[in-house]
Amino acid sequence: MSDDTLTYEPNPEATDAPPTFGTFAEDGTYIPREIAFDDLGGGFGDAIDGTLVSVEDGQLVEGTVVKVDRDEVLLDIGYKSEGVIPSRELSIRNDVDPHEIVALGDKIEALVLTKEDKEGRLVLSKKRAQYERAWGDIERVKEEDGVVTGPVIEVVKGGLIVDIGLRGFLPASLVELRRVRDLQPYIGKMVEAKIIELDKNRNNVVLSRRGWLEETQKEQREDFLANLKPGEVRDGVVSSVVNFGAFVDLGGMDGLIHVSELSWKHVDHPGSVVAVGDEVSVQVLEVDLERERISLSLKATQQDPWQEFATSHQVGELVYGRVTKLVPFGSFVQVGEGIEGLVHISEMSAHHVELPEQVVTPGEELWVKIIDLDLQRRRISLSIKQAAEGGVVAAEYQDHFGEQMYDSEGNYVGPAIEHSEEAEAAWAEYFVDAAAPAEVASVVEVEEVSE
Repeated sequence: MSDDTLTYEPNPEATDAPPTFGTFAEDGTYIPREIAFDDLGGGFGDAIDGTLVSVEDGQLVEGTVVKVDRDEVLLDIGYKSEGVIPSRELSIRNDVDPHEIVALGDKIEALVLTKEDKEGRLVLSKKRAQYERAWGDIERVKEEDGVVTGPVIEVVKGGLIVDIGLRGFLPASLVELRRVRDLQPYIGKMVEAKIIELDKNRNNVVLSRRGWLEETQKEQREDFLANLKPGEVRDGVVSSVVNFGAFVDLGGMDGLIHVSELSWKHVDHPGSVVAVGDEVSVQVLEVDLERERISLSLKATQQDPWQEFATSHQVGELVYGRVTKLVPFGSFVQVGEGIEGLVHISEMSAHHVELPEQVVTPGEELWVKIIDLDLQRRRISLSIKQAAEGGVVAAEYQDHFGEQMYDSEGNYVGPAIEHSEEAEAAWAEYFVDAAAPAEVASVVEVEEVSE
């Protein structure tokens, strides 16, 4: 071999890595490099599987949305097949459109429900992944006595559902400082609430917005109550009407007008006197600082019809009235707006009377004489028998009946006028039909009258 022949000197620092070029044998023969060699360490199928992620039931995975249909969403998580998220597993909200939740290309987290269902599909759940993540946050907030925030997504029996990463239940009684009857206006509204009950095993989260309101408004309420004094009159707006009364927003807190303080007349239901949104003037009856309760009165700001009647009438006067109710011991006669008196059976006629209906009928209008007026007990005793004997006509009637009915001193001298046109006109001007008759006396009171 000539001097120009290339020779190969082995490199003592060479490694076992495949050479980039061919090599030479000891005798100088060239050995070409190996073009292909087995670097897979196994079969081709094993090599493919080695590039894919492995999943197990209950595992959290992340992927890219590659398809959005009405009933499902496909998610590429690097598995051998795309994962399927049924529409019901997209959100904690019911009956949602998948397009409102995700879009193509979104990176989202999901939980593996099953690696392979009966159709061989990988089934995932976005809402379960959200649920798992949320529980950790919710438990932390509960431990720290913190507050959660979320939109109201549903009205259910007894309260609201709030989206706090999972479905939080907000009872109707804990939505506001007072109970709310109509919950529909809260849909879509962002609310803040305290967590009062947490049970992961039962998937149960109970919230209280009232608890949060009580904390945030405590100082404000204390100042408001401290400046509110019994006896003063405040303007407010009726915020709620319930069977036992009405709540009034005084501009800082709500106070209660009990049904007994709504009107001087008998009230069957508070809704017959006030409605939500009414502007009213009320008197403060009581302020309970410890229980943070305010008692109010509407009737205290109005003229007491009994006081007015007692001031303008006296025993011995003749007044005109309408029979409202018959009872075994007599009849009740309305003689003013919200004012009823009793004609005892012994005062119905000069002759003996067995039953009230022998003398009068409900709705009949007639003259009666006031024989007793007890303002403190709100009782008026009347007499048909003594009215027939004549007497002084009450001042308000003297301008509405002809002068022939009474003399210059006001003594009644005219004929019976219960069915005259003048009487009807007087009744129409001074009185109106009561919405409901006033409550009759209690059993004890009845016994006292009968005696």
